[in-house]
Amino acid sequence: MSVFAISDLHLPGGSGINKTMDIFGPRWRDHVSKLERSWRAVVSPTDTVVVAGDISWAMTLGDAKPDLLFLESLPGRKVIIEGNHDYWWQTASKLDAFFAENGIKTVMALRAGAEAADGLVICGTRGWFSSESAMSPAINADYGKIARREAMRLSASIDAGLRLTGGDVSPLRVFLHFPAIFGGESCRPIADVLRARGIGHVYFGHVHGNYAYPSTYEAGGLLHSSVAADYLGFVPRLVV
Repeated sequence: MSVFAISDLHLPGGSGINKTMDIFGPRWRDHVSKLERSWRAVVSPTDTVVVAGDISWAMTLGDAKPDLLFLESLPGRKVIIEGNHDYWWQTASKLDAFFAENGIKTVMALRAGAEAADGLVICGTRGWFSSESAMSPAINADYGKIARREAMRLSASIDAGLRLTGGDVSPLRVFLHFPAIFGGESCRPIADVLRARGIGHVYFGHVHGNYAYPSTYEAGGLLHSSVAADYLGFVPRLVV
């Protein structure tokens, strides 16, 4: 059994949406087929894959059904985390009920909790923009309030993970959609939680098109690894 991670699948969102990613460059051409081939080549039914956000372009849970069924059809258990484009995301209880109603048995949503997998413990949350200056002026949002809320969710997830390990932080791996620290900027409330709780390695997505940055880099006393699908060439990344 192994643990893999990938994010930013940007699945098309059902027949009513069917949004393509081709406009974002040749790497995205026919990306769903690339993803399926790669996933089936490296992931076995006994493995776990963390999908760290931006899963589907769907706006409603009903519209996301084809994409969630696609995930269900792939090998392994899938632990999914909300991304900034996952407008279909609901409360954990509503997602659990939807999965049960539609025979989705290998997909589970992580929201302020933790999951054990192959000697590791999966923790995480969506996160937020790396800095207030990085937010578009068109976004009408309280940066500080949202960042603090996400930091609280992350802290709760780490607490849940520590309960699984009896207080040992070493098996914990944190997954965020937004990077905690990237390009010299940071989401300070998130980064502060990671450092205060002794987390050494965090995996993130969200960043597209910048393929020159290192696969894993050190910043702010933490190791950061990208799992954005286009960065990985649509091959799930082994978690260490």
